[in-house]
Amino acid sequence: MIKMKGFKKAQMTKIIAILLFLTCSIFAAETDKLNVIVIMADDLGYADLSCTGLADDVQTPNIDRIAKKGIRFTNAYATSPICNASRIGIATGAYQQRQGMYWYQGKGLHDPKFNTIGESLKENAYKTGYVGKFHHGRSDQPKHRGFPLNHGYDSFYGFSGGTKHYLIHNKASEKKIYRAGPMYVQDKHLDVEGFTTELFGQQGRDFVRKHKDEPFHLFLSFNAVHHYIHQLPKSYLKEKNLKPIPDFINTNKGKLKWREKFDSPNHPQGRQYYLGQLYYLDREIGLLLDELETLKIADKTIIVFIGDNGGCLTIYANNGVLKGGKRTGFEGGLRVPMIISHPDIKTANMVSNATVSALDLHPTICAMTGSEIPKNVDGINLSPMFNGEQLDTERRALYWETPYQKAIRKGKWKLLINESDPSAGKPEKRVEVLKGTFLYDLEEDPGESKDLSSGYPEIKQDLLKDLQKWQAEVKKSQK
Repeated sequence: MIKMKGFKKAQMTKIIAILLFLTCSIFAAETDKLNVIVIMADDLGYADLSCTGLADDVQTPNIDRIAKKGIRFTNAYATSPICNASRIGIATGAYQQRQGMYWYQGKGLHDPKFNTIGESLKENAYKTGYVGKFHHGRSDQPKHRGFPLNHGYDSFYGFSGGTKHYLIHNKASEKKIYRAGPMYVQDKHLDVEGFTTELFGQQGRDFVRKHKDEPFHLFLSFNAVHHYIHQLPKSYLKEKNLKPIPDFINTNKGKLKWREKFDSPNHPQGRQYYLGQLYYLDREIGLLLDELETLKIADKTIIVFIGDNGGCLTIYANNGVLKGGKRTGFEGGLRVPMIISHPDIKTANMVSNATVSALDLHPTICAMTGSEIPKNVDGINLSPMFNGEQLDTERRALYWETPYQKAIRKGKWKLLINESDPSAGKPEKRVEVLKGTFLYDLEEDPGESKDLSSGYPEIKQDLLKDLQKWQAEVKKSQK
C-alpha cells in the first residue's frame, strides 16, 4: 500500500476506495455515451427508399431497417440543391451562406467559429472518423480547414470533390480516365483497388471494430448514387445483363456527347444502372448494421441516414411527385430522405411530417450525446421527439438562397423566387424554370404546380419580408 505522511491505514484504504469509485464512475460515464454514425447518400431520389412506398422498382431492406428503429421524416430539407454547399450546413448546423457559400467554388468550410459535428463530439472525448466523399470548396486541401482531419476527425479515408470514379483509384490513370485517381488515406494520396462503395463500407466497419469499447462518431459519406452510375463491378453487370459503357478518356473531346448517350432519358437501361448503385449502397449499410449487432453495440448507437441534396434526374433518380431535382430550388432539389434511429424504443417505426432541416442534425446529435451545442447553429434540437413528444414546426421558417433561386418555407407555404435557370445549357436541365415569384401550398400541392400568389397577396408579402430579413441578417453575420 502507498504510504502518505499523516494518514492512518484505515484512512488510506478509504481514500483509495473513493478514488477507485470516481475512476470507475468516470469510465462508466464515458462508455455509457451513445455512439453516433451519420450515413450520407449522394444525389439519392426522394422516392428511392422502399420504406416510403413511392417507387415500385426499389428495394432497400437495410435502409428500411434503420427506419424501423427510428423516425423517418417526410418533410426534411437540405440547405442547398447542390452538395458542397449543403454539406457545410450539415456539418455545422448553420446556414452555409454565413461562410459566404451560395454555390460551387468559394472558400468552402473555412471559418473556425462554426464548429462541425466532428469537433463537437471530439471535444466530448469521442473518437472520430470520416470515410468517403467530402466536398466544400477551396478550403478542401490537406493543410486547410475544409479537410476532415482539420475539422474534428481523427482519421480519414476517401476523396475530395464532386465526382470520383467508382472503380479506378491509381495515379497512373488520373490524367487518362475521367475522374480516376488515388484515394486519400489520412492526408496522403495512395493507390488502392476496389469499388468505392465496398471500400467505404469496409473502412466504416474497420473503424467501428477499432473503437467498439469507447464512444465513437463515424461520418460515412458514400458517393453512391452520384454519377457515373454505369461504373459497376463486372460481375453485377453480367448478372443483370447490363451493357458495359466505356469511360470517358480525358484526351478525347466531346464529354457532353459521351454523357448524352446514358443520361436520362436516353439509355434504356439507365434506371437499372442507378438501381445497381443503390443496391450496393444498401448492402454496405446492411453489413455495417450487422457489425453493430455482432459487436453488441447496436443498442447504444444513434444512426442518421440522409441525402445530401435532392435526387439528380440525369442519373434516373426518382423524386416522386416532387418537381425538379438537383440544382433547382424546387422541392425535388431540396427535400431529401432523412431517418434518425435512436435506441429508445418509443421512436420505433415512426413517420413524422414535421418540417425539419439537415441543420438540425448537429444540435440534435449534441443533445443526445451530452455534448455542448454550439451557440451559432441555425438548426433546432429534435431529441425530444425520441421521448415521444410532438414537434410543432408550423411557425418555423427555412430559407434557401443560390445565385439563381431563393425560397422560404413556413408552415405549409413556400415562396419561390426564380431569377434565372441554374441548369440552362447544361445536361442537368430537366424542368422549366420560369422567372418570377411564386407561392405554393405544399400540403395540397407538393409538386408545385399551382401558383397561389394572386389569391394570397398578404401571405406572399409576409414571406418575402421574412426572406429579405434573413438575407440581411446573414450578410451582417459574414462581416
